[in-house]
Amino acid sequence: MDLNMSMVAREASQGLGPGPSLGLNGLPRIAPAKATKKPKKAVLFFEVEILDAKTREKLCFLDKVEPHATIAEIKNLFTKTHPQWYPARQSLRLDPKGKSLKDEDILQKLPVGTTATLYFRDLGAQISWVTVFLTEYAGPLFIYLLFYFRVPFIYGHKYDFTSSRHSVVHLACICHSFHYVKRLLETLFVHRFSHGTMPLRNIFKNCTYYWGFAAWMAYYINHPLYTPPTYGAQQVKLALAIFVICQLGNFSIHMALRDLRPAGSKTRKIPYPTKNPFTWLFLLVSCPNYTYEVGSWIGFAIMTQCLPVALFSLVGFTQMTIWAKGKHRSYLKEFRDYPPLRMPIIPFLL
Repeated sequence: MDLNMSMVAREASQGLGPGPSLGLNGLPRIAPAKATKKPKKAVLFFEVEILDAKTREKLCFLDKVEPHATIAEIKNLFTKTHPQWYPARQSLRLDPKGKSLKDEDILQKLPVGTTATLYFRDLGAQISWVTVFLTEYAGPLFIYLLFYFRVPFIYGHKYDFTSSRHSVVHLACICHSFHYVKRLLETLFVHRFSHGTMPLRNIFKNCTYYWGFAAWMAYYINHPLYTPPTYGAQQVKLALAIFVICQLGNFSIHMALRDLRPAGSKTRKIPYPTKNPFTWLFLLVSCPNYTYEVGSWIGFAIMTQCLPVALFSLVGFTQMTIWAKGKHRSYLKEFRDYPPLRMPIIPFLL
């Protein structure tokens, strides 16, 4: 027994306390220190009351809501007490007349206290954007073809299922059909929507616009007494070139916008030109897809020399200008470094 071991044994025999346990090397084994428990942080829950934005009637009171809860989660909790108002129908606001809160907004980051008051508005029955677009675009495609093939009860019995003798009529049908087939395919495979639904009542308004104008245009373009363009083949070729270029440009912009937003996200970024020359219009306008769309219909109007087409182009341009101005203002508000040279829809003008 070496010196260290004899000292330990002597201390134990003299009643100096139990000797420490020995390790394999004969040295005393040191007991590990006990881990101290960290005190748990107290979670501060929120209370959320939801009032009717019109009557101020209390509709729901949510107790012990997590501070990290999103507006989307609050909508789901609200739906449990009011199943008739599913999340897509709900608009929750901090002020009765204010803007709707985004689904991704987090409760504790809102300017509210631990007892938050939200105001509810019913957006009405909702329908998916995909369904709306498919309905809007399938209608004009089908309606135009009815007039093109001159089905019975349109132009008279002697013209039933006859074809026009003017080549521009057949070219116009190809262009019109291509446009709406393209739109249908883009709806299914290209577009990524920031909002999943829209009010059901809008589909009737939109379909009246698209379907009505399609029937009006098709009636005159495919009429047995239709007169070809004044400047003949040269006018038609120029118009066809405008139509094709703008269709390619519109598709290119849609693809660029699609690549800007990853699937399943609502990420918003500033759109910039890519290597595709058709996207270089982003240097001058915020919504070049609308610019190309208007250009396509101007080309179609020149090709057919038809007044209803010109009026459809004008109405469409007016509506798309309103949308473009709204998007342009949104870009300027959201991004401080947004390119100052851009205009909403027409370079240097509008």
